[in-house]
Amino acid sequence: MLTPAELVWLIAAVAKGDEDAFKRLYDATRAKLFGVVLRILRRQDLAEEVIQEAYVKIWNSAGQFNPGLASPITWMVSIARNRAIDVVRKKGEVSIEEEPAAMEVASDTLDPLARREMAEDLKRILECVGRLEPERQKLVLLAYYNGWSREQLAAKFETPVNTVKTWLRRSMIEIRECLGLG
Repeated sequence: MLTPAELVWLIAAVAKGDEDAFKRLYDATRAKLFGVVLRILRRQDLAEEVIQEAYVKIWNSAGQFNPGLASPITWMVSIARNRAIDVVRKKGEVSIEEEPAAMEVASDTLDPLARREMAEDLKRILECVGRLEPERQKLVLLAYYNGWSREQLAAKFETPVNTVKTWLRRSMIEIRECLGLG
C-alpha cells in the first residue's frame, strides 16, 4: 500500500490525465475498494461492476479531490461505497442478501416498459430537484450524484457540517413531497 502522500500525488497526476498514475492508483487501492463493495453487495459480479464504475468516477473526479478535506483512500472508498449503496437501493426493499440466487436472472438490457418507466421517474426527480433554490440544487447533486461527504460540502459552501445536514434533509423532504412520497 502506498502512503497517503503518494496517493495524493497519484490523484493529482490522474486529474491531469496521467494514465500510468491511474494504473498505479488502481493497483494500490483496488483490493481495499473491492473489499468494501463486496461487503455491501455480497455478490462478486455486482462488486466488479461497481468497482469499474467507481474507478471511472475517480478518473473523472480526480480534479475535485481536496486532500485537506479527506484522505485519498477515504475519498475513494466513499465513491465506491456510495455506488454500491445505490445498487442496493435500486434493488428495492428486498436486500440483495435476502434474494435467493435462483431468482437472480442476469440481463444486460431493460425491457422497453422498464426503460420508459425509469426515464419518466428520472424526469420527475429532475423536475423536483429543479424546484429547489439553485444553491440547494447544487448541494443535492454534489451530495447524491457526485458522492461528496458532508464535510466536503461544508467546505465548498463555507458553512458548518450541521447546517449542510439540515439543508440536505430539508431539500430531500421537499423532493419527496414534490414526488408525492412525503
